[in-house]
Order: sequence, then C-alpha cells, then structure tokens
Amino acid sequence: MTSPTDSPGPVPPRGTEPEERPVAEGMAALANMGWQILLTMGLATIALGVIALVWPGATLRVVGILFGVYLLVTGVFQLAAAFGAHVPRHLRVLHFITGAASILLGLICFRGTLESILLLALWIGFGWLLRGTTETAAAASAPAMPGRGWHVSFGIVGALAGIVMIVMPFASIATLTLVVGVMAIIVGLTEVVRAIRTRVEIGHLASGTATQRRPLFHARPHPQH
Repeated sequence: MTSPTDSPGPVPPRGTEPEERPVAEGMAALANMGWQILLTMGLATIALGVIALVWPGATLRVVGILFGVYLLVTGVFQLAAAFGAHVPRHLRVLHFITGAASILLGLICFRGTLESILLLALWIGFGWLLRGTTETAAAASAPAMPGRGWHVSFGIVGALAGIVMIVMPFASIATLTLVVGVMAIIVGLTEVVRAIRTRVEIGHLASGTATQRRPLFHARPHPQH
C-alpha cells in the first residue's frame, strides 16, 4: 500500500492535447485547400490564355456576349435604383437615363459580334481616356504628390491608349486580346508555381511536427510499485 503523499511524478494538465489537435488539423486542412484552390485557378487562367491566343475570334465573341450581359444587368439595376425611395429626386433622372442607355447598348451587343466588339472597344477607350486625363491633371496640379512624374507618365500613356482604342477599335481590341492571352498564361504559370511551393512547404511543416509529436502513452511507474 502506498500513502496518499506518494505521487507518481508531475502529471501534464488534462485537456491540452485534445484542444491542440483539432486546431492543428483545421489549419492543415485549410492549408491544403488553399494550395489546391491556387493550383486550380492557375490552370484555369492558363487555359483561358491559351484559348485567347488560339481562338481570338471566338474569344472576342464570348467577351462581347458577356459585355452585353453586363450592360443589361447594369441597366436593370440602374432603372431599379431610379424608382427607389432612398434615391433623391435629382438623381432619379440620371439613374433612369443611364439605365435605359445601358439596356439599349446591351441589346445592340446581341445583334452581332461586330457591334459588341465596337461597343466594348469604345467603352474601354473612353474609360482609359478619362482615367488618363484625370490622373495627369491631378498629378500636374499637385506639386507635392509622391511619384508625380510617374503619375503624369502613366496618365499620358493611358490617355493615348484610349485615343488609339477609340480611333482603331477593331485592330486595338484584337491586339488587346493577344496581350491579355499572353498575360493570362504568365499569371497562370506564376500561380501554379506558387501552389507547388506552398504544397512543398506544407509537407516540410507536417514532417517537422510529426517528429516533434509527443508519444500518446507515457511510461509512468505504477502507484503500487
């Protein structure tokens, strides 16, 4: 018989391992899901880039249809906002005009590929022109702006690209499709490399934690010995 004062040694606190194990398993599952999603996105981006380079005409048709759908959805939301009670009166007319124009342009996109490509090129061209002009004017009027020269240069280049897109819409949009295809392949390859490196790092961490894992059964002397 042993006295109550005899203790087999320090006993680790109960409940520590069961609490740490679900957290570690959850982090491992999240990391595995992360690199798998990254790999899938990279492969999908590469596939889109290859499709844009191999079939530029089909890519432009699909992009034109998607642009028409975007205009229709935007127009519907603009019309709904025009009749909303939370919109001030002086903005309802603007919402109504922009919504009706978006729906009209969206319907024109569905008439044919040329119409949709032309509207898409003009949309991008005017957007670049407006952004480039605004950025150049903002940088020119603010002498204390950090990187003022870069902002002015980017603004001028963007405005010139917008003018070229407006003047030569079909040639510009075809060139833009090729550039987007090449960039998509580059971005996709980068994502695939990142996913592979993440998977390798997860494997190294898993092997390191496995070697540091404590045994499940501790060798303790029996109280009767």
